[in-house]
Amino acid sequence: MKTKKGFHLRNVCGEYVIVAEGIENIDFSKIINMNESAAFLWKKIDGSGDFTIDDLGAYLCEEYDVDEATAKADAAKLVQQWIDAEIIEE
Repeated sequence: MKTKKGFHLRNVCGEYVIVAEGIENIDFSKIINMNESAAFLWKKIDGSGDFTIDDLGAYLCEEYDVDEATAKADAAKLVQQWIDAEIIEE
């Protein structure tokens, strides 16, 4: 998987949101709000090329006090939300 071109994380008034930029995203009408851990993961993968759910789980384990199974399950849910929002590509 990888992030789609033109979507960038911004901090707006203390809230993390994904902003669509560029002509290819002209019809994007959604606002994607992210909590701190989702924003952390987006920063780790944005522009980095391919990533997996296992990668995201490992990042969560490195940054937060969470076990591997929980981290991977949370990462899988987050990836599905990102797929549904069309901000990443499989």
